[in-house]
Amino acid sequence: MIDFKGSQFEREIILWGVRWYVAYPISYRQLEEMMRERGVSVDHSTLNRWVIKYAPEFEKVFRRQQRPVGRSWRLDETYVKIKGKWAYLYRAVDKNGHTIDFLLTPQRDRAAAEAFLRKAIRRQGVPEKITIDRSGSNTAAIKRYNKAHKTAIIIRHSKFLNNIVEQDHRAVKRQVRPMLGFKSFWAARCTIAGIEVMHAIRKGQLVTTGTTPQTPAEQFYALAA
Repeated sequence: MIDFKGSQFEREIILWGVRWYVAYPISYRQLEEMMRERGVSVDHSTLNRWVIKYAPEFEKVFRRQQRPVGRSWRLDETYVKIKGKWAYLYRAVDKNGHTIDFLLTPQRDRAAAEAFLRKAIRRQGVPEKITIDRSGSNTAAIKRYNKAHKTAIIIRHSKFLNNIVEQDHRAVKRQVRPMLGFKSFWAARCTIAGIEVMHAIRKGQLVTTGTTPQTPAEQFYALAA
């Protein structure tokens, strides 16, 4: 259960604000206007604090209820602007397009690729193969992991097969674009966590209970219960 104690706003109102921001390509000022139209007076800076505070909590709960992913991964990185500078968002999906994991890093090199690989494997297990483009840093990271952990992950270089993860980047980038750049690395990390959770829910990656189908919005709200 996510703890909403200490807030002057009701739990349902906070859930509205957080989900709308991570689900749709809007700015905080636009969200402030939307909330006001529904009779809720809340400043855009408060909405920002809600997302930064609660989005990582939703990710934690989602990870415990995430459906298993496949053993064939597609790995790639994209770009996110933070305080006017580019940072790098490492992401991986399986061959069906299901989100495996993500990692925001200030650099794009072998160390960053290896950090992402360790994080993804820690959560999802060792894959049979990983498809990447011709990135030397990603290749070196997988080889180094295989050597250090005595694994035999197959490295496959294919721009065509990696289109699935490149297309998947677009869903995240579409959300980030109206935000006009993040003010801090931590704010970016927290916000992207919420975006990734909502995106994965829409792809059917959350284990649900009961016989009545739930909408993506209902599934997101249920994570807080």
